[in-house]
Amino acid sequence: MSGRARRAAAGEAGFTLIEVLMATLLMTVILGALATVTAQWLPNWNRGMARVQRAERLAIGLERIAADFAVAEMMPINGDAKAPLFEGAELSVTFVRTAVGPNTRPGLEIIRLIEKADDQGLALVRERAPFVPMPADAQIRFADQVVLIRSPFRVSFSYAGSDQVWQKEWRGQRQLPNMIRINVRDVATGQVLSVSSAAVVHVDAPAECARAKSAVQCLTARLKPDADKDKKEEQL
Repeated sequence: MSGRARRAAAGEAGFTLIEVLMATLLMTVILGALATVTAQWLPNWNRGMARVQRAERLAIGLERIAADFAVAEMMPINGDAKAPLFEGAELSVTFVRTAVGPNTRPGLEIIRLIEKADDQGLALVRERAPFVPMPADAQIRFADQVVLIRSPFRVSFSYAGSDQVWQKEWRGQRQLPNMIRINVRDVATGQVLSVSSAAVVHVDAPAECARAKSAVQCLTARLKPDADKDKKEEQL
């Protein structure tokens, strides 16, 4: 091959400066377009993932609340108490249930669901304490706080007995409520969300049945409140 042919082949094998500049410009345009598209969909993707995570946490919290209510026990605070330990308000509930979870001993525990505020806003917190007989005015020391539901959601409770009438409070009753409604609201709008539900309490025997020695005594304890109520109405 002659020297002229070799020089011509060598010139055709490489890139000219113009070709390099054109390739660089094209790559810059492509990267800019990708950056623009990413900047548009990435915030929406992050917001969507945040909504999904909030919905999952809300579902887990509601499931935990309903499971606790379903197994509430009709247990008095001591042997002299006539009513079970159940204090129900609009923003808090205290009741007794069978101990559950890791590092728990067999027996009963007192559960309190209560709304509290922290640096992130309002939150529904689950607390627990071991159940032991105590005076009626004793202060229960709760521990093991776990946040179940946090803002932008807010939870309130209402209670219904056998008459199916919803009440904002349930205190000092001889029986547990038949159902507990869990209302979930959006903090910003105050609107009740469709995820709100009601839990059915499976225990419906009075506290006296826990100390009754036979089914007859338990039945008598269940009928006594109605008999006393009828007697008072007759006197009136």
